[in-house]
Amino acid sequence: MTLAPLRFATLALALGAVLGLGACNKPAASTPAGAGAGLSDDGYAVGNPSAKVTVLEFGSLTCPHCAHWEEAVWPQFKAKYVDTGKVRYVFKEVLIHPQEDAAAALLARCVPADKYFPTVQAVFRSQPQIFAGDTRGALLHVAQAEGMSEQQFTTCLSDTKALQAVGARQQKVDEVYHVSQTPTFIVNGKTVDGVEMDQLSAAIDPLLAK
Repeated sequence: MTLAPLRFATLALALGAVLGLGACNKPAASTPAGAGAGLSDDGYAVGNPSAKVTVLEFGSLTCPHCAHWEEAVWPQFKAKYVDTGKVRYVFKEVLIHPQEDAAAALLARCVPADKYFPTVQAVFRSQPQIFAGDTRGALLHVAQAEGMSEQQFTTCLSDTKALQAVGARQQKVDEVYHVSQTPTFIVNGKTVDGVEMDQLSAAIDPLLAK
């Protein structure tokens, strides 16, 4: 899906409107974002840190193509490359639908680090409800399934500092990686033309053979 332009002020106001939050309210103490191995401002990483190949996936949590890739291709990709230690995989959030994606990204980073990717997967499965206009309800259901209360959920999505960090990560995607659609894959610094397993393998396997 194609990337939309983003300005933080617009994003903050839109997020508040979509989720029914007071845009000017000062949030209570925020739920700690996932910390530790695997999750940082550079994205969610899994696999061998010393692998010869690093694969970056730029994905939108509201992108149907990303959800399809996660369901149809990720299990094969993980088994062949990540579980075997051949590839370091990094997932980077991209804001295709700015307010909905920002809300989902905030939620995913409010759960413990080991629940980040399961939360992302749960958001993917919630896309029909999000597209029906009930973003808050869909994300609240995901949050409660991960053990968060409604108050913790509201606090998480009202965290202005965390929202600014979402905007900063998007700016880096724009300025450093020049990603314009999702999903996009970059293998050792080179963008892959395609997202299917055979196309990714064609980019990865020659690097592993060196």
